[in-house]
Amino acid sequence: MVQRIAFRSRLFYLTLIAATALGSASLLAAEDRPLQVIVSKQQQSLVVYDGDTVIATSHVSTGKKGHATPTGIFSILQKARHHRSNIYSNAPMPFMQRLTWSGIALHASGHVPAYPASHGCVRMPNDFAKSLFGMTSMGMHVLISEQQVTPASIEHAFLFRPRPPSPPLLSDVELRPTVSHLPSQSASVEVAMQEQPNPQRMEMPEGSPIRMLITWRGQRETTMDVQRLLSELGFNPGIADGFAGSQTLDAIRAFQESEGLKVDPRITADLVALLYRKTGKGTPANGQIMIRRDFLPVFEAPITIADPQRALGTHFMQFLAVDDKDDKATEKGGEWYATTLDNTLPKAMKTRLGITEDADPLVYNAAALTLARLSLDPETRERIELMLVDGSSLTVSDNGLGPETGKGTDFITITHAASKG
Repeated sequence: MVQRIAFRSRLFYLTLIAATALGSASLLAAEDRPLQVIVSKQQQSLVVYDGDTVIATSHVSTGKKGHATPTGIFSILQKARHHRSNIYSNAPMPFMQRLTWSGIALHASGHVPAYPASHGCVRMPNDFAKSLFGMTSMGMHVLISEQQVTPASIEHAFLFRPRPPSPPLLSDVELRPTVSHLPSQSASVEVAMQEQPNPQRMEMPEGSPIRMLITWRGQRETTMDVQRLLSELGFNPGIADGFAGSQTLDAIRAFQESEGLKVDPRITADLVALLYRKTGKGTPANGQIMIRRDFLPVFEAPITIADPQRALGTHFMQFLAVDDKDDKATEKGGEWYATTLDNTLPKAMKTRLGITEDADPLVYNAAALTLARLSLDPETRERIELMLVDGSSLTVSDNGLGPETGKGTDFITITHAASKG
C-alpha cells in the first residue's frame, strides 16, 4: 500500500514536470521534498532525484583541464539569484548555488557546451538554472561523480529508523479527582492517560534533517577518547576537544604516576588500551560517527568497523519519510536510498589507515556490504534515531573530514580534489 502511494506521488511529480516543462519548478518546492542532485562529469549531465525517481535533467559543463571540478558529496551552502565571481574578473554567476566556500558552485551560464569548459563550477543553461533554483533549499545534497551513478532503495539492519519519544511513565502522568471534590468524602483518582498512538502508526520526530558521517578514527578522535576517559577516572584533561594541550598532557602524567608507570605524555596505542581497560570500555573503537544539523556539529561517538584492512569506499544514503499523511505509520517510517561513488585512495592514506584491500564501487550491493561491517552501541543508536527526520543522510567514507568541512557547512566528502591550473 505504502509503495503504491509513494509511486503515485512520484508519478505526480513526473506528470507535473512534463506539463510545465520545468517552467513552474517552484510548484515542486511547495511539496518540500528532500530532493538530491547528481552531476556526472563523464556524461556532462545533471539529474534531480526524489529517492530513486528522476525529477529533472539537464546537460551541464564542468571544469576544464587545469580547473577540474572536484568530485564528492556536497550540499548547498548559499543561494543568490544575482552573484558575481570574486575570483574570475567579477564574472556574472546568475542563480548561484554554492557547494564549497573555496569557490565551487552550480550556476547559470550563456555558454554551456557539451564538454568541460568552466573554471571548476558546474554551468547550467539559464532556463534550467532558474528552475532548479526554485526547487532547491539550503542543505540539499549535491553529488558530483566521474561516472554516472544513481540512487537505489536499500534495506539493512544497521540503517537508522525514526524513533518517537517514549510515552511518559505513570508516575509522570497528571492525576485528577473523579468521584468528589468534597473534603468529607474519600477521593478516588484515575490516571488521565493520554491517547495512545496506533501501534502501526509511526509519528516522525520534529526538527531539521541530521547529517551523519562514518569514517576511520584519526589522531583527533583518539585524543578525544583519552580526554574523556581521563575525566571518567577523576583526572582533569580539560575539554574533550581532540587537541592535546598542556592540561591534557598533565592529566596523562598524573594518571601514569598513579599507575606506577613510566611518565610519558605521548598518546600511544598502549595508553589508549590501558584507559579503556581501566574504565571497563573493552577494546578501543577504530571508527567514528559524527552528527551535524543546520551546518553545526551536534555530537560524535565511537563505532567499530570490522575487517579494518578493507577500504570502506564512499557511500551516500538518504532517508525519505513516507509521504502520505494517512499511511505515515508503517513500521519503517520511510525508505533509505543509497548511492556509491568511485573513490581511489592515495597510497599514503592507505598506509596510514592500514588498508590493503581497495573497495570495489561496482560490486553488487556495495553499500550494504560496507554497512554489514559496522556496529554501534545501543545508546548512541537511540540518540540518533530520536533525531532522524525526513531528508536525513548518512555518508560512509574512508576520506573522513575533508578540508572543505568547517563552519557553515555540512560534511563535505571529497573523493577527488580539483587540479590546480
